[in-house]
Amino acid sequence: MKEFAPETFQVNAPMHLKELPTRFELDADEERIEKRLKKIRKKLGKLQDTQYAHGKYGVLVCLQGMDTSGKDSLIREVFKDFNSRGVVVHSFKVPTEKELKHDYLWRHYLALPERGKFSIFNRTHYENVLVTRVHPEYLLGENLPHVNTVEDVTPEFWDRRLEQIRNFEKHLTENGTLIFKFYLHLSKEEQKNRLLRRLEKENKHWKFSPGDLKERVLWSKYQDCYEEALNKTSLPHTPWFVVPADDKPTARYIVAKIIYDVLSRYSDIQEPDLDPEVKKNLDLYIRQLKEE
Repeated sequence: MKEFAPETFQVNAPMHLKELPTRFELDADEERIEKRLKKIRKKLGKLQDTQYAHGKYGVLVCLQGMDTSGKDSLIREVFKDFNSRGVVVHSFKVPTEKELKHDYLWRHYLALPERGKFSIFNRTHYENVLVTRVHPEYLLGENLPHVNTVEDVTPEFWDRRLEQIRNFEKHLTENGTLIFKFYLHLSKEEQKNRLLRRLEKENKHWKFSPGDLKERVLWSKYQDCYEEALNKTSLPHTPWFVVPADDKPTARYIVAKIIYDVLSRYSDIQEPDLDPEVKKNLDLYIRQLKEE
């Protein structure tokens, strides 16, 4: 099975999404890929236990992608061997009335991981430079001081938001949060196939919304917004990884392996040593329990 380094998918220089593949060949069939995923997610689970005991880093995993790109199933398959106390998934929908009374990053601050834990963002703070950029009328609901009409939303507005996001992530990393950002790169043709499956299979009907087709018409605009956001916010301490997503098992394995490989580079993530006094008396404690 083909090996790869995380840097294979990392955005290190300006890129064009249309030039990047939506498929990646691992030179293995689906069964073998799933076996490798099972092995690496068990390793991830053990590493997370160590990280929990270490208690000095939180891990934030950000998942972005077009509708049907496989975010939900990826979360289910990659993190299923985690201790439930060590991982929390947050799905960010349309902002609530309360959330709209705060700045756009407020609800994301509330969902950040505690030290020793993982937070998974299913859709992320980047929705605020993606969906709102495609639909600038949504910004009027934020009741911003200097945005009274769509015409008030200038290119400079988006430049400021991207800078705010860069600063937000810089602050997090400087205070012990490790950030992984994955864009699930799906082809328009594969999205069509997945939407058709939702319509043709009765048990998938609940996943379909007519709004999916309305957003699909805006595919090119979304791609342009994603491309700019990824290019302007992929930095050495907070890189983006563009993951080919037309094949779900492959995408899941790539994401799991990147997280594991990068976290394994942190040699300081170790279980803490026992207090010397406790360690000295281990045999005594064992004997006390056995003699009960």
